[in-house]
Amino acid sequence: MLTSSTVVNLNDSMAAAKFRAFVNSPMGPKTTHFWGPVSNIGLLASAVADIQKTPDMISGNMTVALFGYSCSFMRFAWMVRPRNYMLLACHTCNAPIQFYQLSRWAKHHGYLELKKEEKEEDQVALKTLKVV
Repeated sequence: MLTSSTVVNLNDSMAAAKFRAFVNSPMGPKTTHFWGPVSNIGLLASAVADIQKTPDMISGNMTVALFGYSCSFMRFAWMVRPRNYMLLACHTCNAPIQFYQLSRWAKHHGYLELKKEEKEEDQVALKTLKVV
């Protein structure tokens, strides 16, 4: 006859078995498949925190390097066997944030501004579109 203490013991042993299976799995905490993404979450956290800072504090060289790093490791995470979905998710989130930081840096330094002639041409094109 099953009693409540027997059911609790069964649940505890099932939870322990699942935890043991996770720890010993190819993606568990004994492998770099686990600790790589965990450490890369710091890159994501710092990128999100840097969004609130002024653009003059952004390093263009470092942002390009981090964007390239995230793009290349997205491919690595997809191609490695077993696939490392945690690493893929981490770099998939980091790459657009780094690209946004790069665009903020470029705007601040004047790389993304339109020249006066281009602005005038754009305004003329907009006026002709509104007329038609």
